Parts: sequence; C-alpha cells; structure tokens
Amino acid sequence: MGRDERVMILGEDIGRNGGVFRATEGLWKKYGDERVVDTPLAEIGIMGSAIGLAITGMRPIAEIQFDGFMPSVFDQVVCHLGRIRSRSRGKMSVPLVLRAPHGGLIHAPEHHSESPEAYFCHTPGIKVVIPSTPYDAKGLLIAAIEDPDPVVFFEPKLLYRAARGPVPAGHYTVEIGKARLVKEGKDITLLTWGAMTVTCEKAAERLEKEDGASVEILDLRTLAPLDLEAVLASVGKTGRCVIAHEAPNTGSWAAELSALIAERGLLRLLAPVARVGGWDIRMPLFRLEQYYIPDADRVVMAARKTLSF
Repeated sequence: MGRDERVMILGEDIGRNGGVFRATEGLWKKYGDERVVDTPLAEIGIMGSAIGLAITGMRPIAEIQFDGFMPSVFDQVVCHLGRIRSRSRGKMSVPLVLRAPHGGLIHAPEHHSESPEAYFCHTPGIKVVIPSTPYDAKGLLIAAIEDPDPVVFFEPKLLYRAARGPVPAGHYTVEIGKARLVKEGKDITLLTWGAMTVTCEKAAERLEKEDGASVEILDLRTLAPLDLEAVLASVGKTGRCVIAHEAPNTGSWAAELSALIAERGLLRLLAPVARVGGWDIRMPLFRLEQYYIPDADRVVMAARKTLSF
C-alpha cells in the first residue's frame, strides 16, 4: 500500500479492529478511512464494490471474513469477476484480490471452516492461490496485488498462528503459477497445498523413518494456473502419487489433478494415484473436525498402500 496509492482494502472489521485474524492490524491507522474501509455485513456488497473500483482504476483487496461466507459472492465472481476481460474484448481488466481464510481445525462454528477452492478453480478467468509458508504468503500476496487480473487468495487459517518462518522486510514477489518443491525424493510424491503441506511433511518423516521410503513433497502454491509441468516431472520421477487436501474428494481439485496425471503421465505410473481428502459431508462442528480433515496417519496409510501396489 505504501508503494501504490491505488491499493486499498475493504471488508468487515478490517479497519479499527484489524480483522478477525489481525491480518490488517495497523493499516487503518497508517492509511486512513479512504484506503482501509470497514464495510457493512454484506459480502456481495464488498465484492460488487471491489469489482467497480477495480475496473475504474483502483487495486482493491476485498476480504471475506471466512471461506464459508463465500457462496454469497458467487454471483459477482462467476458472472462478472472472471468475465470482464473477455466480455470487454480486453479493454477492461479487474486487478482485484479476493482474500479469505481457508480450511479448518481452528474449532470455529458452522460456516467458518470450509475448503471451497475447487469452485473457484472451475471458474475461468480467475487465479487461485493458497500459500503454506510465511515467506510465500507475503511474496504471493504482493504478486497477486500487482497482477492485472483477479486473484482469489486463500490463507490457511490453521497457519495464521502456527506457522513460523523468515519473511524479508522489503518488497519481493513469488511467481504465481509455480509450485514449490518442499523436499526431493525418489519413491513417492505427496502432492498438496495450504495447511496440508505441514501434514505431508509430518507424514514424510514417518515414512522415511519407519518404512525407509524416499518421499518427495510438492506444494502447488497456485491451483490456477496449475504448474502441471512440475507435477508431471515429480510423478514421472517417482511413479507414485498421493494427493492430500482438506476438501471433500468428490469433484475436488484433487480429482482434476488425478485425471491430468492419468491423461499425461499414465505410462510412467507404477500405482494408481491416491487421494486423501475430507469426507463427502459438510465440515463437522469442532469436536469432530480432526476426524474430517486428513492427518499424517491417513496420508501415511495411503502412501503405504500406494508403495506396496
């Protein structure tokens, strides 16, 4: 915001209160009411206002308090956000970032813990980003703000306070559309994104210690556009793949990844691609959350089955 006066943020409780997860703390005091705008409790109003601001020259960042509130903005996202560049034959773009906390395991009430990334990946014209480290969160967010087109930016709510890591003070970007090789291995690929990256690191430690398996972990970081080249290179090297994520498996982004790997890399597979995701039910209330979202045990079980195929 200090580099570009067109950048502004709008959302519920993001000003004086600093946001429910304090992600915008201090910005209202520094930049004032006109660039840090507390809005009414009306998600579709936030989205519509942000689109209007973007196509008239601003670079708005629209915050939705929780991903479970995002169905309210779907009409604006599907009918306008992803279409304006195409609809105007390139005369108008929408340089807008739609931010929302993502995933579960923070013991929140209903509608506060969801994993809706597949809905947005299915909408043409929109980029979808989910970081898993503090370094990537800053670099990808700056890249999203500077992008000429709309970016949906999901922030794993489990990692807001759990993740620790170095973050450079100055301006830097992480390229949107490039996966991160978390660790190299030769026997099996764990393909993942968001908070599940941490779960996969725990699973890899166990597989290497207890099974002697060499595990590769690929953090996608960006689901759309997808770094398919990195996915195929990793799976082509190991021949085995487990996709770990928080959303229900049916119709998930893991289903699309599994299909792409089968289409483009079938002859290099040594075992069927396995998916470890949430169950095909709504996210349960907090006392049952840990049984819904995959833990390291479920990833290890799927990997062992794939390794022994």
